[in-house]
Amino acid sequence: MTATAVPATGRCPFGFGAAATLDLIDPGLYAHGDPHPIWQGLREHDPVHWQQVGPDLGFWSVTRYADVDHVLRRHDLFTSEEGSLLTVLGRGDPAGGRQIAVTDPPRHSQMRDRLQRAMTKRSLETHDGMIRAEIRQLLAAITDNTPVDVAALLTDLPMAVTGTLMAVPRADWPRLTRLTNMAIAPDDPEYALPGGPGETLREAHRELFAYFQDLLDDRRRAPGEDLISRLVATEVDGRPLGSSEIVSNCYSLIVGANTTTPHVPVGALAELDRSGGYRDWASRPELLASGIEEALRWVSPANHLMRHAIVDSEIAEVRIRAGDPVVAWLGSANRDERVFDRPHRFDVRRKPNRHITFGAGPHYCIGHAVARATLRPLFAELFDRIESYEVTGEPQRMVSNFIAGYKHLTITARLREVTL
Repeated sequence: MTATAVPATGRCPFGFGAAATLDLIDPGLYAHGDPHPIWQGLREHDPVHWQQVGPDLGFWSVTRYADVDHVLRRHDLFTSEEGSLLTVLGRGDPAGGRQIAVTDPPRHSQMRDRLQRAMTKRSLETHDGMIRAEIRQLLAAITDNTPVDVAALLTDLPMAVTGTLMAVPRADWPRLTRLTNMAIAPDDPEYALPGGPGETLREAHRELFAYFQDLLDDRRRAPGEDLISRLVATEVDGRPLGSSEIVSNCYSLIVGANTTTPHVPVGALAELDRSGGYRDWASRPELLASGIEEALRWVSPANHLMRHAIVDSEIAEVRIRAGDPVVAWLGSANRDERVFDRPHRFDVRRKPNRHITFGAGPHYCIGHAVARATLRPLFAELFDRIESYEVTGEPQRMVSNFIAGYKHLTITARLREVTL
Protein backbone atom coordinates (compact mmCIF):
# COMPACT_ATOMS: atom_id res chain seq x y z
CA MET A 1 0.00 0.00 0.00
CA THR A 2 1.33 3.45 -0.82
CA ALA A 3 0.51 6.84 0.60
CA THR A 4 -1.58 9.05 -1.62
CA ALA A 5 -0.66 12.38 -0.09
CA VAL A 6 2.36 12.80 2.14
CA PRO A 7 1.97 16.25 3.72
CA ALA A 8 4.53 18.94 3.15
CA THR A 9 5.50 18.64 6.79
CA GLY A 10 6.93 15.23 5.89
CA ARG A 11 10.36 16.85 5.52
CA CYS A 12 12.65 15.65 8.26
CA PRO A 13 12.77 18.07 11.21
CA PHE A 14 15.81 16.45 12.84
CA GLY A 15 18.61 17.67 10.63
CA PHE A 16 19.97 14.28 9.55
CA GLY A 17 18.41 13.73 6.14
CA ALA A 18 15.06 13.15 4.52
CA ALA A 19 12.10 11.93 6.51
CA ALA A 20 12.05 8.85 4.32
CA THR A 21 15.24 7.69 6.05
CA LEU A 22 13.48 7.39 9.40
CA ASP A 23 12.96 3.71 10.15
CA LEU A 24 10.59 3.28 13.04
CA ILE A 25 10.37 -0.46 12.37
CA ASP A 26 14.08 -1.04 13.03
CA PRO A 27 14.37 -2.94 16.36
CA GLY A 28 17.89 -1.57 16.74
CA LEU A 29 16.53 1.95 17.19
CA TYR A 30 14.93 0.91 20.48
CA ALA A 31 17.86 -1.23 21.63
CA HIS A 32 20.78 1.04 20.79
CA GLY A 33 19.24 4.46 20.23
CA ASP A 34 16.64 6.72 21.79
CA PRO A 35 13.32 7.09 19.96
CA HIS A 36 12.12 9.96 22.16
CA PRO A 37 13.92 12.80 20.31
CA ILE A 38 12.59 11.36 17.05
CA TRP A 39 9.06 11.11 18.40
CA GLN A 40 9.30 14.64 19.79
CA GLY A 41 10.33 15.94 16.38
CA LEU A 42 7.48 14.09 14.74
CA ARG A 43 4.98 15.45 17.27
CA GLU A 44 6.09 18.96 16.47
CA HIS A 45 6.60 18.81 12.71
CA ASP A 46 5.04 15.67 11.25
CA PRO A 47 2.51 14.19 13.70
CA VAL A 48 0.96 11.92 11.04
CA HIS A 49 4.04 10.54 9.32
CA TRP A 50 4.18 8.13 6.39
CA GLN A 51 6.97 5.55 6.23
CA GLN A 52 7.40 3.66 2.99
CA VAL A 53 8.54 0.11 3.67
CA GLY A 54 8.43 -1.40 0.19
CA PRO A 55 7.13 -0.64 -3.29
CA ASP A 56 3.54 -1.36 -2.25
CA LEU A 57 3.79 -1.21 1.53
CA GLY A 58 3.99 1.47 4.17
CA PHE A 59 2.27 2.79 7.28
CA TRP A 60 1.24 5.97 9.01
CA SER A 61 2.65 6.84 12.44
CA VAL A 62 0.68 8.94 14.90
CA THR A 63 2.72 10.35 17.77
CA ARG A 64 0.54 12.93 19.53
CA TYR A 65 -1.58 11.85 22.50
CA ALA A 66 -4.86 13.05 21.02
CA ASP A 67 -4.29 11.22 17.73
CA VAL A 68 -3.16 8.00 19.44
CA ASP A 69 -6.25 8.12 21.65
CA HIS A 70 -8.47 8.75 18.63
CA VAL A 71 -7.11 5.83 16.62
CA LEU A 72 -7.41 3.38 19.52
CA ARG A 73 -10.90 4.44 20.57
CA ARG A 74 -12.55 4.67 17.16
CA HIS A 75 -12.95 1.00 16.31
CA ASP A 76 -15.60 2.08 13.81
CA LEU A 77 -12.86 3.83 11.82
CA PHE A 78 -9.78 1.72 12.61
CA THR A 79 -9.87 -2.06 12.95
CA SER A 80 -7.56 -4.29 14.97
CA GLU A 81 -8.45 -7.40 12.99
CA GLU A 82 -5.72 -6.99 10.37
CA GLY A 83 -3.09 -7.18 13.12
CA SER A 84 -2.05 -5.00 16.03
CA LEU A 85 1.76 -5.21 15.75
CA LEU A 86 4.27 -4.17 13.09
CA THR A 87 5.54 -7.76 12.93
CA VAL A 88 2.49 -8.63 10.80
CA LEU A 89 2.55 -5.50 8.61
CA GLY A 90 1.48 -6.40 5.09
CA ARG A 91 0.61 -9.98 5.98
CA GLY A 92 -2.46 -9.71 8.15
CA ASP A 93 -2.98 -11.58 11.40
CA PRO A 94 -4.42 -15.10 11.19
CA ALA A 95 -5.82 -14.60 14.71
CA GLY A 96 -7.98 -11.67 13.54
CA GLY A 97 -11.55 -12.19 14.75
CA ARG A 98 -10.49 -15.11 16.97
CA GLN A 99 -8.23 -13.46 19.56
CA ILE A 100 -9.46 -10.74 21.92
CA ALA A 101 -6.60 -8.38 21.08
CA VAL A 102 -7.37 -8.50 17.35
CA THR A 103 -11.17 -8.65 17.38
CA ASP A 104 -13.44 -5.62 17.19
CA PRO A 105 -16.68 -4.98 19.09
CA PRO A 106 -19.28 -6.32 19.50
CA ARG A 107 -17.66 -9.76 19.23
CA HIS A 108 -14.64 -8.45 21.16
CA SER A 109 -16.83 -7.61 24.17
CA GLN A 110 -18.41 -11.06 24.26
CA MET A 111 -15.01 -12.77 24.14
CA ARG A 112 -13.58 -10.51 26.82
CA ASP A 113 -16.37 -10.38 29.39
CA ARG A 114 -15.87 -13.63 31.33
CA LEU A 115 -12.09 -13.19 31.52
CA GLN A 116 -12.42 -9.56 32.54
CA ARG A 117 -14.62 -10.46 35.52
CA ALA A 118 -11.88 -12.80 36.76
CA MET A 119 -9.25 -10.07 36.48
CA THR A 120 -10.84 -7.17 38.32
CA LYS A 121 -9.18 -5.54 41.32
CA ARG A 122 -11.71 -7.12 43.67
CA SER A 123 -11.30 -10.59 42.16
CA LEU A 124 -7.54 -10.35 42.49
CA GLU A 125 -7.67 -9.48 46.20
CA THR A 126 -7.91 -13.20 47.02
CA HIS A 127 -4.49 -13.65 45.39
CA ASP A 128 -2.72 -10.85 47.33
CA GLY A 129 -0.92 -13.26 49.65
CA MET A 130 0.28 -15.44 46.78
CA ILE A 131 1.54 -12.47 44.78
CA ARG A 132 3.46 -11.01 47.73
CA ALA A 133 4.97 -14.41 48.59
CA GLU A 134 6.21 -14.86 45.01
CA ILE A 135 7.68 -11.36 45.03
CA ARG A 136 9.52 -11.93 48.31
CA GLN A 137 10.95 -15.18 46.99
CA LEU A 138 12.26 -13.42 43.89
CA LEU A 139 13.70 -10.44 45.76
CA ALA A 140 15.53 -12.73 48.19
CA ALA A 141 18.15 -13.00 45.43
CA ILE A 142 19.09 -9.35 46.06
CA THR A 143 21.74 -9.45 48.77
CA ASP A 144 23.82 -6.74 50.40
CA ASN A 145 26.55 -5.18 48.24
CA THR A 146 26.41 -7.96 45.67
CA PRO A 147 25.76 -7.24 41.98
CA VAL A 148 22.49 -8.70 40.70
CA ASP A 149 20.84 -8.44 37.30
CA VAL A 150 17.39 -7.18 38.28
CA ALA A 151 16.13 -7.28 34.69
CA ALA A 152 16.87 -11.00 34.42
CA LEU A 153 15.54 -11.53 37.94
CA LEU A 154 12.21 -9.81 37.37
CA THR A 155 11.67 -11.58 34.05
CA ASP A 156 10.23 -14.39 36.17
CA LEU A 157 7.70 -12.16 37.92
CA PRO A 158 4.76 -12.18 35.45
CA MET A 159 4.65 -15.97 35.16
CA ALA A 160 4.42 -16.21 38.94
CA VAL A 161 1.17 -14.25 38.78
CA THR A 162 -0.40 -14.94 35.39
CA GLY A 163 0.88 -18.52 35.41
CA THR A 164 -0.92 -19.06 38.70
CA LEU A 165 -4.13 -17.45 37.42
CA MET A 166 -3.96 -19.76 34.39
CA ALA A 167 -3.00 -22.79 36.53
CA VAL A 168 0.18 -23.35 34.54
CA PRO A 169 2.56 -25.79 36.27
CA ARG A 170 5.44 -23.98 37.97
CA ALA A 171 8.01 -26.24 36.30
CA ASP A 172 6.96 -24.82 32.92
CA TRP A 173 7.28 -21.13 33.84
CA PRO A 174 10.92 -20.62 32.69
CA ARG A 175 10.28 -22.26 29.33
CA LEU A 176 7.18 -20.16 28.68
CA THR A 177 9.01 -16.98 29.65
CA ARG A 178 11.77 -17.68 27.12
CA LEU A 179 9.28 -18.56 24.38
CA THR A 180 7.36 -15.33 24.90
CA ASN A 181 10.59 -13.32 24.68
CA MET A 182 11.36 -15.11 21.41
CA ALA A 183 7.90 -14.18 20.16
CA ILE A 184 8.23 -10.44 20.80
CA ALA A 185 11.98 -10.00 20.24
CA PRO A 186 12.91 -12.43 17.45
CA ASP A 187 15.62 -10.04 16.27
CA ASP A 188 17.40 -10.08 19.63
CA PRO A 189 20.57 -12.25 19.48
CA GLU A 190 19.85 -13.47 23.01
CA TYR A 191 16.61 -15.13 21.91
CA ALA A 192 17.11 -15.66 18.17
CA LEU A 193 17.53 -19.11 16.68
CA PRO A 194 20.27 -19.79 14.08
CA GLY A 195 17.73 -19.49 11.26
CA GLY A 196 17.03 -15.85 12.08
CA PRO A 197 14.00 -13.84 13.19
CA GLY A 198 11.50 -15.65 10.97
CA GLU A 199 12.47 -19.08 12.28
CA THR A 200 12.55 -17.75 15.85
CA LEU A 201 9.03 -16.37 15.58
CA ARG A 202 7.64 -19.51 13.95
CA GLU A 203 9.22 -21.81 16.53
CA ALA A 204 7.98 -19.68 19.44
CA HIS A 205 4.46 -19.71 18.03
CA ARG A 206 4.55 -23.45 17.31
CA GLU A 207 5.71 -24.38 20.81
CA LEU A 208 3.41 -21.99 22.64
CA PHE A 209 0.33 -23.01 20.68
CA ALA A 210 1.12 -26.71 21.10
CA TYR A 211 1.68 -26.21 24.84
CA PHE A 212 -1.65 -24.48 25.36
CA GLN A 213 -3.47 -27.03 23.23
CA ASP A 214 -2.30 -29.70 25.69
CA LEU A 215 -3.44 -27.58 28.65
CA LEU A 216 -6.78 -27.00 26.94
CA ASP A 217 -7.30 -30.75 26.57
CA ASP A 218 -6.64 -31.11 30.31
CA ARG A 219 -9.13 -28.34 31.19
CA ARG A 220 -11.87 -29.89 29.09
CA ARG A 221 -11.43 -33.13 31.01
CA ALA A 222 -11.23 -31.39 34.39
CA PRO A 223 -12.30 -27.71 34.35
CA GLY A 224 -11.48 -25.44 37.27
CA GLU A 225 -11.65 -21.75 38.17
CA ASP A 226 -8.54 -20.69 36.25
CA LEU A 227 -8.49 -18.37 33.22
CA ILE A 228 -8.21 -21.19 30.70
CA SER A 229 -11.30 -22.85 32.16
CA ARG A 230 -13.12 -19.53 31.85
CA LEU A 231 -12.25 -19.40 28.16
CA VAL A 232 -13.61 -22.93 27.78
CA ALA A 233 -16.89 -21.73 29.32
CA THR A 234 -17.10 -18.59 27.15
CA GLU A 235 -19.75 -18.40 24.45
CA VAL A 236 -19.79 -15.94 21.56
CA ASP A 237 -22.83 -15.59 19.31
CA GLY A 238 -24.40 -18.50 21.14
CA ARG A 239 -21.59 -21.02 20.67
CA PRO A 240 -18.54 -22.00 22.72
CA LEU A 241 -15.15 -20.77 21.59
CA GLY A 242 -13.33 -23.25 19.37
CA SER A 243 -10.00 -24.79 20.28
CA SER A 244 -8.01 -22.46 18.03
CA GLU A 245 -9.74 -19.43 19.56
CA ILE A 246 -9.02 -20.55 23.13
CA VAL A 247 -5.38 -21.40 22.39
CA SER A 248 -4.89 -18.09 20.59
CA ASN A 249 -6.21 -16.18 23.60
CA CYS A 250 -4.03 -18.19 26.00
CA TYR A 251 -1.07 -17.15 23.87
CA SER A 252 -2.17 -13.52 23.98
CA LEU A 253 -2.60 -13.52 27.76
CA ILE A 254 0.80 -15.02 28.49
CA VAL A 255 2.66 -12.87 25.97
CA GLY A 256 0.94 -9.71 27.18
CA ALA A 257 1.88 -10.38 30.80
CA ASN A 258 5.41 -11.70 30.32
CA THR A 259 6.58 -9.03 27.93
CA THR A 260 5.36 -5.87 29.65
CA THR A 261 5.03 -6.04 33.46
CA PRO A 262 8.69 -6.70 34.38
CA HIS A 263 9.94 -3.79 32.31
CA VAL A 264 8.09 -1.20 34.41
CA PRO A 265 10.08 -1.65 37.66
CA VAL A 266 13.35 -2.21 35.80
CA GLY A 267 12.92 0.92 33.69
CA ALA A 268 11.96 2.89 36.79
CA LEU A 269 15.06 1.69 38.67
CA ALA A 270 17.26 2.69 35.74
CA GLU A 271 15.82 6.21 35.70
CA LEU A 272 15.80 6.62 39.49
CA ASP A 273 19.49 5.72 39.53
CA ARG A 274 20.17 8.37 36.89
CA SER A 275 18.06 11.06 38.57
CA GLY A 276 18.82 10.15 42.17
CA GLY A 277 15.13 10.00 43.05
CA TYR A 278 14.97 6.56 44.67
CA ARG A 279 15.39 7.61 48.33
CA ASP A 280 12.71 10.28 48.03
CA TRP A 281 10.11 7.89 46.62
CA ALA A 282 11.05 5.02 48.92
CA SER A 283 10.61 7.27 51.98
CA ARG A 284 7.13 8.42 50.98
CA PRO A 285 4.65 5.50 51.17
CA GLU A 286 1.77 7.85 50.36
CA LEU A 287 3.32 8.27 46.89
CA LEU A 288 3.35 4.55 46.08
CA ALA A 289 0.26 4.64 43.85
CA SER A 290 1.07 7.86 42.00
CA GLY A 291 4.68 6.74 41.55
CA ILE A 292 3.59 3.46 39.97
CA GLU A 293 1.38 5.34 37.52
CA GLU A 294 4.38 7.51 36.68
CA ALA A 295 6.54 4.43 36.18
CA LEU A 296 3.91 3.08 33.79
CA ARG A 297 3.89 6.35 31.86
CA TRP A 298 7.66 6.69 31.84
CA VAL A 299 8.50 3.19 30.67
CA SER A 300 5.52 2.59 28.34
CA PRO A 301 6.64 -1.01 27.85
CA ALA A 302 4.41 -1.61 24.83
CA ASN A 303 5.87 0.73 22.22
CA HIS A 304 3.05 0.65 19.71
CA LEU A 305 -0.30 -0.71 18.62
CA MET A 306 -1.34 -0.95 14.98
CA ARG A 307 -4.72 -0.49 13.37
CA HIS A 308 -5.99 -0.39 9.76
CA ALA A 309 -8.35 2.25 8.43
CA ILE A 310 -11.80 0.87 7.63
CA VAL A 311 -12.96 3.93 5.68
CA ASP A 312 -11.37 7.07 4.29
CA SER A 313 -10.87 9.58 7.09
CA GLU A 314 -8.55 12.30 8.37
CA ILE A 315 -6.14 12.54 11.28
CA ALA A 316 -4.82 16.02 12.02
CA GLU A 317 -5.87 17.15 8.52
CA VAL A 318 -3.96 14.31 6.84
CA ARG A 319 -6.02 12.06 4.62
CA ILE A 320 -5.98 8.38 5.55
CA ARG A 321 -7.35 5.98 2.95
CA ALA A 322 -9.32 2.84 3.73
CA GLY A 323 -6.90 -0.04 4.21
CA ASP A 324 -3.95 2.10 5.29
CA PRO A 325 -2.06 0.78 8.34
CA VAL A 326 -1.86 3.30 11.20
CA VAL A 327 0.64 2.77 14.03
CA ALA A 328 -0.10 4.49 17.34
CA TRP A 329 3.11 5.09 19.32
CA LEU A 330 2.19 4.82 23.00
CA GLY A 331 5.63 5.83 24.24
CA SER A 332 5.41 9.05 22.26
CA ALA A 333 1.88 9.85 23.43
CA ASN A 334 3.03 9.46 27.04
CA ARG A 335 5.64 12.19 26.55
CA ASP A 336 3.37 14.62 24.69
CA GLU A 337 4.01 18.15 25.94
CA ARG A 338 0.41 19.05 25.18
CA VAL A 339 -0.81 16.67 27.89
CA PHE A 340 2.03 16.26 30.41
CA ASP A 341 3.89 19.05 32.17
CA ARG A 342 7.66 18.49 31.88
CA PRO A 343 7.04 15.07 30.28
CA HIS A 344 10.71 14.10 30.21
CA ARG A 345 10.91 14.24 34.00
CA PHE A 346 10.11 11.20 36.16
CA ASP A 347 7.82 12.75 38.76
CA VAL A 348 6.28 10.39 41.34
CA ARG A 349 4.01 13.24 42.45
CA ARG A 350 2.53 13.73 38.97
CA LYS A 351 -1.22 14.40 39.08
CA PRO A 352 -3.19 14.16 36.97
CA ASN A 353 -1.46 11.41 35.03
CA ARG A 354 -3.63 10.39 32.09
CA HIS A 355 -1.07 8.03 30.61
CA ILE A 356 -2.09 5.75 27.80
CA THR A 357 0.21 2.85 28.65
CA PHE A 358 -2.63 0.33 28.69
CA GLY A 359 -4.15 1.66 25.48
CA ALA A 360 -7.60 3.24 25.19
CA GLY A 361 -11.12 2.39 24.20
CA PRO A 362 -12.58 -1.11 23.95
CA HIS A 363 -9.14 -2.72 23.71
CA TYR A 364 -7.91 -1.16 26.97
CA CYS A 365 -5.53 -3.82 28.31
CA ILE A 366 -7.49 -6.67 29.85
CA GLY A 367 -4.61 -7.31 32.27
CA HIS A 368 -4.27 -3.78 33.65
CA ALA A 369 -5.61 -4.76 37.10
CA VAL A 370 -3.24 -7.74 37.23
CA ALA A 371 -0.30 -5.51 36.33
CA ARG A 372 -1.16 -3.00 39.05
CA ALA A 373 -1.84 -5.78 41.59
CA THR A 374 1.68 -7.04 40.85
CA LEU A 375 3.47 -3.69 40.77
CA ARG A 376 2.07 -2.36 44.07
CA PRO A 377 3.51 -5.09 46.31
CA LEU A 378 6.66 -5.29 44.20
CA PHE A 379 7.60 -1.65 44.70
CA ALA A 380 6.54 -1.80 48.36
CA GLU A 381 8.82 -4.80 48.93
CA LEU A 382 11.68 -3.12 47.04
CA PHE A 383 11.37 -0.02 49.22
CA ASP A 384 11.21 -2.10 52.41
CA ARG A 385 14.25 -4.15 51.41
CA ILE A 386 16.61 -1.75 49.60
CA GLU A 387 17.93 1.41 51.25
CA SER A 388 19.93 2.50 48.22
CA TYR A 389 21.48 1.07 45.07
CA GLU A 390 23.50 1.96 42.02
CA VAL A 391 23.61 0.59 38.50
CA THR A 392 26.97 -1.14 38.27
CA GLY A 393 26.82 -2.89 34.91
CA GLU A 394 26.27 -1.78 31.34
CA PRO A 395 22.50 -1.79 30.76
CA GLN A 396 21.28 -3.73 27.73
CA ARG A 397 17.94 -3.02 26.11
CA MET A 398 15.82 -5.60 24.35
CA VAL A 399 16.13 -5.60 20.57
CA SER A 400 12.45 -5.12 19.74
CA ASN A 401 10.27 -2.48 18.10
CA PHE A 402 7.36 -3.57 20.30
CA ILE A 403 8.82 -3.83 23.80
CA ALA A 404 10.62 -0.90 25.40
CA GLY A 405 12.63 -2.49 28.16
CA TYR A 406 15.90 -3.78 29.53
CA LYS A 407 16.96 -7.40 29.27
CA HIS A 408 19.96 -6.73 31.57
CA LEU A 409 20.35 -4.13 34.33
CA THR A 410 22.87 -4.95 37.03
CA ILE A 411 22.60 -3.10 40.32
CA THR A 412 24.47 -3.29 43.61
CA ALA A 413 22.17 -2.63 46.54
CA ARG A 414 22.60 -1.66 50.15
CA LEU A 415 19.90 -3.44 52.13
CA ARG A 416 18.07 -1.93 55.05
CA GLU A 417 18.97 -3.18 58.47
CA VAL A 418 16.37 -5.53 59.91
CA THR A 419 15.16 -4.50 63.34
CA LEU A 420 13.49 -7.03 65.63
